[in-house]
Amino acid sequence: MYLKASLKTSLARLGLLSLALPLTACNMVVMKPSGDIANQQAQLIVASTLLMMLIIVPVIILTLTFAWRYRASNKEATYSPEWDHSTRLELIIWGAPLLIIIALGAMTWISTHKLDPYRPLERLDAQRPIPAGVQPLVVEVVALDWKWLFLYPEQGIATVNELAAPVDRPILFKITSSTVMNAFYVPAMSGMIYAMPGMQSQLNAVINKPGVYDGFSANFSGDGFSHMRFKFHGLSNDEFSAWVDRNKADGVELNRELYQTLEKPSEKEPVRRFASVAPGLFDAIVNRCVDGSKMCMGQMMAIDAAGGGGKGAINGLASKPWSNDQKRIFVAALCTPDNAGQYAAQWSSTRSQN
Repeated sequence: MYLKASLKTSLARLGLLSLALPLTACNMVVMKPSGDIANQQAQLIVASTLLMMLIIVPVIILTLTFAWRYRASNKEATYSPEWDHSTRLELIIWGAPLLIIIALGAMTWISTHKLDPYRPLERLDAQRPIPAGVQPLVVEVVALDWKWLFLYPEQGIATVNELAAPVDRPILFKITSSTVMNAFYVPAMSGMIYAMPGMQSQLNAVINKPGVYDGFSANFSGDGFSHMRFKFHGLSNDEFSAWVDRNKADGVELNRELYQTLEKPSEKEPVRRFASVAPGLFDAIVNRCVDGSKMCMGQMMAIDAAGGGGKGAINGLASKPWSNDQKRIFVAALCTPDNAGQYAAQWSSTRSQN
């Protein structure tokens, strides 16, 4: 009997261990991050979970207790088929969840404003405010198919699939996409932020520990999505300066022509370095006018804000070859006081021929 009981106990423990085995492959970086913003988000997850457990755990315990106490074979349990109301129970059943919801709502309201990605940082971590005079490192992020381009306007360099920043220095990310919507995510540093074509989103964050961290796309964007990954290096100030010098020494110039080649779809792109960047490249990417053959979105919106040029102001459409024999159609030009007569004559001649 003793051997059978011991065997059953051993099998039960083995079964529990086998259930926990898949968890050994989990990466707990979200709950143990290396950046202050991600750490505050992890604390929010813990606090929210504990608050919800205040309701979930008692409900589970009471469900099992009631099922056992009022089972059919228990003749000692009180049997009251006509019972239908208890003011005390109603207060507990509705009051406790209401208090939890109020607490969760307050936490959500405060954290939504406190952790707003557009809000400049006020501290390096819970114990250290940002020193006076410290300016954030600006990094311009472009989601390409299927790779990441990082531009450093202050340092004048750029990289593909490699990101670096000094430890304990605020970082201002300006994020956009060249084609489809994507999501920029470094779990050790902060939450994910969407990258959208023709728009610029922002993220203020900081990394507090040196190391190499994983970054990736958190939004499906096509065939090469699963390989759209990069490494984020948290470096000391001296190491970051050396990293910048290395890019300037080993890299080439990233001009607009090279960018147009780079933005074409490709998978498993290796790390690439650029020693210099064409002026205004990021703004041109956001405004979708890198090649210079079409009007920038900012200019078009300025015309619209001033009342618009009207449908008749568009003098023609053009198409640009892309991938897989596809073409993009765009407005090639807009009539101005200088060229309106010329295009009007061309339009009249074309109409008479038809």
